[in-house]
Amino acid sequence: MTYRFIAAALLTLSFLCARGQDSPEEKEELKYNLNESGSHFIKFTLLNQVWLRYNESNPGTLVLNEPASSTFDIGLRRTRFQLYGQLTDHVGFYFQYGLNNFNRLSQNAGNRKLMAFFHDALLEYKVKKGSEALIFGGGLTIANGLSRFSQPSIGTIMTMDVPIFAQATVDQTDEFSRKLSFFARGQVGRLDYRVVVSDPFPITTNGTVTTPVTVANSPNASFAQVGHELQYQGFFMWNFFDREPHVTPYMTGTYLGKRKVLNLEAGFIRQRNAMWTGDGTTNTFHDMKLWSVAAYYDAPLNTEKGTALSAYLGFFDYNFGPGYVRYNGIMNPASSDATPGMPTGSQGNAFPMMGTGQIVYAQAGYLLPRDLFGEGKGTLLPYVSLMTANYQRFDTSMVVWDIGVNYLIKGHSSKLTLDYQHRPIYAPNGNDFRHIGSRGQVVLQYQIFF
Repeated sequence: MTYRFIAAALLTLSFLCARGQDSPEEKEELKYNLNESGSHFIKFTLLNQVWLRYNESNPGTLVLNEPASSTFDIGLRRTRFQLYGQLTDHVGFYFQYGLNNFNRLSQNAGNRKLMAFFHDALLEYKVKKGSEALIFGGGLTIANGLSRFSQPSIGTIMTMDVPIFAQATVDQTDEFSRKLSFFARGQVGRLDYRVVVSDPFPITTNGTVTTPVTVANSPNASFAQVGHELQYQGFFMWNFFDREPHVTPYMTGTYLGKRKVLNLEAGFIRQRNAMWTGDGTTNTFHDMKLWSVAAYYDAPLNTEKGTALSAYLGFFDYNFGPGYVRYNGIMNPASSDATPGMPTGSQGNAFPMMGTGQIVYAQAGYLLPRDLFGEGKGTLLPYVSLMTANYQRFDTSMVVWDIGVNYLIKGHSSKLTLDYQHRPIYAPNGNDFRHIGSRGQVVLQYQIFF
């Protein structure tokens, strides 16, 4: 039913967009204006990211119960449909439907057809006509505290993928980083802000924890299965040059030289008694306290040639309680791990992505001249990124780096990305972990975003 609804909505919107146009073939977006000025509108977008990947497996990796020192897989990293708009001077809405991480191992209760879901479903109210100073909103939304990359516009990111660690509770107490929230956001002068109150999901509904327990049995913190508290978030950003548009709560990855942006940002997430430890008899609860500060620069270098520079540097302080660590592998190509003592999900391409400690993340990219291959034939955007983390239970700093290049066939609308990622591997050492080597993966991604 949902797919039929999306198909019908797309066909209807396409028809509406074509009405009254002399040259429909020149239309570059599926947008229907509700008034003459275009300030009231409905817009439809779609995104698809296809991955071809070769991965050197972590030690102990099993694929369908067979050892695999390496893997090759094909998958859909993201497939999304968005419908949003401004219905009146005050009322806006945003819906997003789609799937993530769909490869040969994808399943939901053993059924590969049950992967898609609503990512966002929110309504907004702009208090003053023509002003972005105060917008109230609520529903299922990614509007977030903490950082820019905690609420990223996936279709416009510079690197092949976002730094997922910035979506700190992804698929633990949220739905792919979305929460049921009420928020206020806006821009006052050069200050961009958002404050959010969220009603997080219980960890027992995330698809991996099957049996609720009443007493923890580990000195290392995990998400509590007893009790429930609201989550409070805030994000504040100062725009030195151009102010960033926020038609939706998502934040742009790179403007490809179309804006001159320099921002300083700070954000936080806090939830009382979100975590727990225990000895099997008595629980000790811990507050989850996360915060970050960062700088973001994205601006043209030579407007005539179309060159631009994009860079980001952020510091993240994560307190999930003592000893917390979470392994995560994006669209993991492996099904299980045979290594004793390793955390759940440490197989395949996983690494300790989140944990109690401090993280520094940086990325930089250079947009080459727009007609590098001839007029209308696209250009290149090479980039590098670096994540370094000092977690409580690891003997050395964890370092993950990526190097890659985008072939921008038509900006973000049509692009190929080739990425190499280098990650560390660890072995259990009592209650801690010791570094024993490294592995890598190569991914070729093709994206359409319209």
